[in-house]
Amino acid sequence: MIARVLTAFATAIVVAAPALAQQPASTSQGAVGTTGTTPASVTTPAAPPVTPAGNAAAPAAARAADAVAVDPRDYRIGPEDVLDINVWKNEELSRERIPVRPDGKISHPLINDITVAGLTTNQVKAELTARFAQFIENPEVSIVVREIHSPKVSVLGNVRMPGYFELKTPDVKVLDIIARAQGFNEFADKGNIKVIRRGTNGTETAIDFKYNDAVNGRNGANFVVQAGDVVFVN
Repeated sequence: MIARVLTAFATAIVVAAPALAQQPASTSQGAVGTTGTTPASVTTPAAPPVTPAGNAAAPAAARAADAVAVDPRDYRIGPEDVLDINVWKNEELSRERIPVRPDGKISHPLINDITVAGLTTNQVKAELTARFAQFIENPEVSIVVREIHSPKVSVLGNVRMPGYFELKTPDVKVLDIIARAQGFNEFADKGNIKVIRRGTNGTETAIDFKYNDAVNGRNGANFVVQAGDVVFVN
């Protein structure tokens, strides 16, 4: 009886041995899966490229750089200004972003140098129209002031940041220009401020700026500065 039991037990061990031998291999495959290895049959679709919303508007923003609004009858072009020359239906003669040189001239390959400093856009238009008429029939020319850099005011004396400051608009007042110079320093005498202005004949006039009246809103005390003015804070 005992012999039969031992024989049956041995037979069961022999039958189960192959199954036990295969169990570590199955565990090993599971371990590979947990380390991040992806079976060859599984593919992960690539995410579509994302274009930032701001990039789509960038070209439009670049094209939206409008010209400066100036009165063609009054504004006088000066050095460092940037101009556009547009000749209707003639791209070869048209030019964009032409800087006015320090000598007050611009250059064009067909008509060489043209003096534009001190002229209005209407005057420059008339000059270029006459010159282009030597080469093409009835040229239609327009002049655009793309950037204004020539009108400047100097601020000197007891301010935090003395220097030259561009007049981007025609309504800049004395308090505005002092603010651009970062205001007064600790040594400033607010009761002794002068604006030195050069007249058309070259003479200079010192205008008293009444600071207390200006900050209290008294009419005319905070007057508009002009190109070439020098604001001096004692």
